[in-house]
Amino acid sequence: MVGQMKEAIIKADALIEAMEYIRRFRGKIVVVKLGGSILDDICLQKKLLTDIAFMATVGIRPIIVHGGGKAITKAMNEAGLEAVWVQGRRYTDERTLTIVEHTLVQEVNMPICNMLTELNCKVMPLHSLSSCVLFAEVLRLPGENGRKIDLGLVGEVTEVNSELLKTLCADGIIPVIAPVAKDGAGGRLNVNADSAAGKIAGGVGAEKLVVVSDTHGIRTDINDPESRVSSLNEAQIKDMIDTGIIGDAMLPKVEACLMALEAGVKKAHIIDGRIPHSLLLEIYTDKGVGTEIIKN
Repeated sequence: MVGQMKEAIIKADALIEAMEYIRRFRGKIVVVKLGGSILDDICLQKKLLTDIAFMATVGIRPIIVHGGGKAITKAMNEAGLEAVWVQGRRYTDERTLTIVEHTLVQEVNMPICNMLTELNCKVMPLHSLSSCVLFAEVLRLPGENGRKIDLGLVGEVTEVNSELLKTLCADGIIPVIAPVAKDGAGGRLNVNADSAAGKIAGGVGAEKLVVVSDTHGIRTDINDPESRVSSLNEAQIKDMIDTGIIGDAMLPKVEACLMALEAGVKKAHIIDGRIPHSLLLEIYTDKGVGTEIIKN
């Protein structure tokens, strides 16, 4: 009986601590970018989406942007195609784009929407086969001697239908966005999900951008989990990029956060979605569990 009472008191204390944050963020838009093993593990995904359903229930207006890289690579392998990578980006021809689009829509976006619906949330799937809110131009990477490197049908987001997204949020609907964009001629372009999330957060004037992946925040030593830094500003982030502390898979996540901050988003966060309730802990508690990135 005493143990049950202590447990109940701990839960009550947590609710009291969360109350301030619930009040502060009620009615605010929070963009959540989902990636990593969360998209491959149904149990993890269900737990994280339950946290997002909680956010919506207490008045936050979430927007979900998801990746799907592992599922795409698997689908390509099953189709007998080998992924070609150029400076960390997937070269995309017509056949690859067809697989990318099908995988993102049918195997990632639709299950997310279905789970949220089961959690009594109102959702709107947004992708290139329905209402598309991302618009892009073809991306060419800088190469040697001033030459541009061709990535095929890969785009860089230039515009977001922010008005539609804000209208959906105001109506209590959770937009779930797949990272395939339309170009000026109505064609489709494969875009980076992290970059898309940063652009969306800035476009809708989000309070926060939260990048959820397999990374437990930013570390000063990538091999030492104890070296996680709980809070960094833009200048510190840029120094860590210049010195090579931040690189590889972390770099596009950090760049998305910086993009969002430059567009007026107040805070960006990088968290590990495998930690139970990491999303709620980062938003509704004093300490958080990942790394927050703020303006200088």
